[in-house]
Amino acid sequence: MIFATVLSAATDYFATRNGIYSAFVEKAGPTYVAMRGQGGEDVIFGVADIPGGTRVTGSSYLFDQQIARFLSTLPVHVAPPPAPVLPPPAAAADADATQAAPAA
Repeated sequence: MIFATVLSAATDYFATRNGIYSAFVEKAGPTYVAMRGQGGEDVIFGVADIPGGTRVTGSSYLFDQQIARFLSTLPVHVAPPPAPVLPPPAAAADADATQAAPAA
């Protein structure tokens, strides 16, 4: 599942940071991971299904630059534009535009 892959990547990314920018899992669920970093700083990631992909969000008070760097490592998927909406088919009476010849 894509959720587990993204959350695992976030966990690995922050666990391997040097010094004050490392953070470790404190709570986790199927759609989020909450990590604790230097000085008790929270780093939280959430994932959700959206049409055409997965939305990944991150939040922190002090780790904004590190979150942006992590998010830049994820692949970006741009969904193709939606197909044009076709007009409804004409009614059967309107479909035959030819008129019958007048009776002789």
